Amino acid sequence: MEEIFLKKIKEERKKKIESLRKKNINPFPEFSKEFFLIKEVFENFSKLKKRKKKILVCGRIFAKREMGKLCFLDLKQNHYKIQILLKKDVLKDDFSFLLKFLELGDIIAVKGTLFETKTKEKTILAEKIQILAKASLPLPKEWYGLKDVEERFRKRYLDLLLNKEVYEKFILKSKIISFIRNYFLKNNFLEVETPILQPIPGGASAMPFETFHQSLKLNLYLRIAPELYLKRLIIGGYQKIFEIGKCFRNEGIDNTHNPEFLMIEAYWSYANYLNFMNFLEKLLKNLLKEIFKTKKIKYQNFNLDFSKKFEIIDIVKKVKDDSGIDFENDSDKEIVKKIKKLKIEINKKLPPKYLFDFVFKKISLPKIIQPTFVVLHPKNISPLAKRNSKNHLRASRFQLIIAGMEVANGYSEENDPKEQKKAFLEQQKLLKIDKEVQRYDSDFLEALNYGMPPTTGLGIGLERLTMILTNTSNIKEIIFFPLLKPK
Repeated sequence: MEEIFLKKIKEERKKKIESLRKKNINPFPEFSKEFFLIKEVFENFSKLKKRKKKILVCGRIFAKREMGKLCFLDLKQNHYKIQILLKKDVLKDDFSFLLKFLELGDIIAVKGTLFETKTKEKTILAEKIQILAKASLPLPKEWYGLKDVEERFRKRYLDLLLNKEVYEKFILKSKIISFIRNYFLKNNFLEVETPILQPIPGGASAMPFETFHQSLKLNLYLRIAPELYLKRLIIGGYQKIFEIGKCFRNEGIDNTHNPEFLMIEAYWSYANYLNFMNFLEKLLKNLLKEIFKTKKIKYQNFNLDFSKKFEIIDIVKKVKDDSGIDFENDSDKEIVKKIKKLKIEINKKLPPKYLFDFVFKKISLPKIIQPTFVVLHPKNISPLAKRNSKNHLRASRFQLIIAGMEVANGYSEENDPKEQKKAFLEQQKLLKIDKEVQRYDSDFLEALNYGMPPTTGLGIGLERLTMILTNTSNIKEIIFFPLLKPK
């Protein structure tokens, strides 16, 4: 019944559009006049009203109430609403025309004078109305609503129109990203760009999306990370650089993972991982103070406190305490036996010592709620990180964990070409076992041979950070158009 009803409305509206055209009225005209934002009208209402000058506003009709020789419209723009009054004695012959042709969803320009009704409703008395875009489909709210969450993601334009909270959440996301960009720029980092199409996907262990260049007859991959290209720029002489951009990983989708995601990656030469830990902590504290005016926020059932010094935890010790597995001292047989007892889903093709990350993510990660740095990861699962000088089994690496989610990852970069080649060969061996793409980037190794200064790197998942700062439980809620299964 709904579909039949909707089809009938669409047909009626299309007839009205054609009727307007026959009257030589363009239902989709060009428009370039100066106008007031509805928000500006509200903020300066008394001042504008005293001027007694006609004002021009634009917006979408969200409600229509006919009362004989009067008609009230609710006009919205950016989720700010103002009432429009149409009076027959003011609009004359246009009154009946407008009553017939103005419908919910239409975008219009209204020229008139400001006044307040007896109930103190801020209103514009319309003297002229122009249709700017005639809607041939009604807004879902009118008839049946957006039925499910997935429908909101598929038709994000309607979600933004109808849900103020969603609309404002994306404005917050933009402010967060702008603040982070400006923070890096103020600290003398140079913003750069590196290729999204790469002949060898590197910088992380993840399955890439593959494509093909017809002219060059070349297999290419959407980048899983910009890391190796950014390091080439460090070798080229830049001291502090960063890039904000999309990365792509051909992997599962869940509440914290989308195949296409936004991150910032930064590199800082003549510095180590401790410098970036300190930098990141200051960045986040300043961000909360500037945008949220607080250093304490609520995320789901957690009260997160960014005002205190972030805790620093030895990640291997944490896993040992939580799971009973000592990855540095237990034998392969003991590790496998203990993992089976914990009923953790693992990649059985990988050697036991490489299963550390599976155990950490399943057992320890959900327990870390307050902003916390976990540090000194096993070197064998950190192929691009520098071996720690105090413990050769570990990497000089950190991750920032908040509310059980990894938000950032950083380390002192391996700049010894011999050590990097060894790590690449080991990674290549593991990826062959797992039938993934080869990641041996010989050009990057050649670049390293020209000398890369001691350098530290940092990557921040901007959507995950936004999730936490806007109290959002699903990453799809803060990506305008997340990837979804076909209907």
